[in-house]
Amino acid sequence: MAFLDNSGDIILDAVLTDTGRLRLAQGDGSFKISKFALGDDEINYELYNKSHASGSAYYDLEVLQTPIFEAFTNNTSNLKTKLISVSRTNILYMPILKLNENAVAGNPGQNGYSNRFARNGDVNSGASNIGDNKFYVAVDKTTYELINGHSTPGQTNRFALDLAEGRYVHGLLTGYNANINRKDIIRIDQGLDTEEIAPEIALDGDLRESAYIVELDYRLGRVKEPITENTTNVNFIDDDNIASYYMTDEKYVNPKTGFEPENSTGTDGTSMHINDLKTAGNPQVYKGPRGTTLQFRIEASQELQSSTYLFNQLGTSQSTRAAGNIFGFSTGTSGVTEDVPIAGKTIYYIDSTVRVVGANTGYRLDVPVRYVKIAD
Repeated sequence: MAFLDNSGDIILDAVLTDTGRLRLAQGDGSFKISKFALGDDEINYELYNKSHASGSAYYDLEVLQTPIFEAFTNNTSNLKTKLISVSRTNILYMPILKLNENAVAGNPGQNGYSNRFARNGDVNSGASNIGDNKFYVAVDKTTYELINGHSTPGQTNRFALDLAEGRYVHGLLTGYNANINRKDIIRIDQGLDTEEIAPEIALDGDLRESAYIVELDYRLGRVKEPITENTTNVNFIDDDNIASYYMTDEKYVNPKTGFEPENSTGTDGTSMHINDLKTAGNPQVYKGPRGTTLQFRIEASQELQSSTYLFNQLGTSQSTRAAGNIFGFSTGTSGVTEDVPIAGKTIYYIDSTVRVVGANTGYRLDVPVRYVKIAD
């Protein structure tokens, strides 16, 4: 990797992606350039200087002379900010994507939260309150129940008691076929991050996302529906095992089920839609116009569900009694009785990222996730 020499003439540096090079090497006629993308990852537009002493010809000089990397083929590392063409000249704000962590669950009989991981420890057992900036994916039922356990000394069935009391860990996705009502999700909203335009004004159609591309490491996980246990059909898996899902279905984009409180209605008297702008049951993250909403869950791969091999190869492990463990389990020290269900077990985890890209605007949001397993 090196910088382009942009001190003089404008240089256009184009390369094939890994997939393009593969198809070219196959020599079977499958190679055909049908699409290309442009980005401005390195550009800082604040360098545009309308007060330059030498006049208007020099306003953008520093922008044009910004050091630019050579194009490279790894599709996971380049073009974070893609360029799009819009013919209108009256656009003041561009939409972005945000995690909606305000989404509420209603009650335990309904769908789950869209929050990053947090666990309130049982102070009576010496456990700690834990929070993280990631979503956690429990790869099997045992792991899910132990994390949810809030174990009280001597109680081996604390999980069932917590379910009855409606106590839940936030941001813990069921990465297996879970026969439970409460299922946390990942919800991402599109909108204008401004207060200068009222939210009742519709987002312009040419800026509105109708499809999203979700990318994740296929060795570790799969995308699945937000309500059911059905996994999503993958569209493409590249040479780095990065799976791409092109998502347009109403199950994921602007779904009409999942977050509505029971028997609720929208402002027009009809059944409440998830992106209704004025309902308390659908909290928002934008004060300006809103676009579409995407929600989904993650299923752990069979390799993660059935063994610790990939955890040992790619991840980290620690004892459930280790001080500062990622779940805040009590250590059994200082006269505090250890949580009975987790005694003698090991925590395994792998950190990864799920990338969400708006298919229309190209805006990208990276969501950190942690696959977790508790085993003997």
